[in-house]
Order: sequence, then C-alpha cells, then structure tokens
Amino acid sequence: MFQGASALTLDVKGRMSIPARYRDALLVQCEGRITLTRHPHGCLLLFPRSAWEAHRELIAAWPMSARAWQRIFLGNACDVDMDGAGRILVTPELRNAVGLARDVMMLGMGSHFEIWDSGKLAESEAQAVAAGMPDVLSNFSF
Repeated sequence: MFQGASALTLDVKGRMSIPARYRDALLVQCEGRITLTRHPHGCLLLFPRSAWEAHRELIAAWPMSARAWQRIFLGNACDVDMDGAGRILVTPELRNAVGLARDVMMLGMGSHFEIWDSGKLAESEAQAVAAGMPDVLSNFSF
C-alpha cells in the first residue's frame, strides 16, 4: 500500500525521480516497470505494471458506450521503466495533457500514485474543502 505525499521536480528532459521510500518497493513488486496514464481530474496515475495490467483488462472490456473513457485511460497509457538512478520519463504528451511543469506532487493512493502539478493540486484540494464533505463521508471520523 502506497501512501504519503512527496514534492518532486521534473528535470528539463521531463524525468522524475521516484522517492527512495517507494523505489525499493517498486523494484520488488514490478522490477521498476511502471505504467503512466491520464486521469480526467487533471493528474497522472502511476501504476506498478502488474497492477495496471489488471485494470487494463477491465477497461478494455467496457462497452462501446464508454469508448471516450477508454481513450482517456488506455489511449494515454504509457509503459516506462525506472532507470538506474530511480527516475522515470514522463512523456511530453502526458505532461502537456495534465499541465505538469516543474514542481509536482506524488501522492500514494494505495495500489497506485497520483502525480499532480503542485499548484493544480493545491487548487483542487481548496475546492474540495470549500465544497464540504460529501454525504457518503457523513459518518466518517478518526
């Protein structure tokens, strides 16, 4: 289970260093083989390849009425491998699709990660807080 937030910087080539606390787990779990894809909320999803393959099969089986959503998830999926320094290349197409510039946040979301432009994430979280908790969380407490 991946959790936590990491502030990262994309280099001029669009490479991102995977934080050391996740790097070893990803090497063990999927030999550093990763899949990136686009999410309609404006971020990228980063999956260990083995976890992505299960999702890919489910998405590919969606009916024709969901073709536009298949394009978002499958049409934007990109397989990448961590290099010897623990970096991955985020393609220009994916960076442009979600507006990733230099400063990014990598959020552990259990089985995968979300990668956000730092400013866009702050805006999204502020909007969520301003909108209040959804009814589905009305009984949630710590």
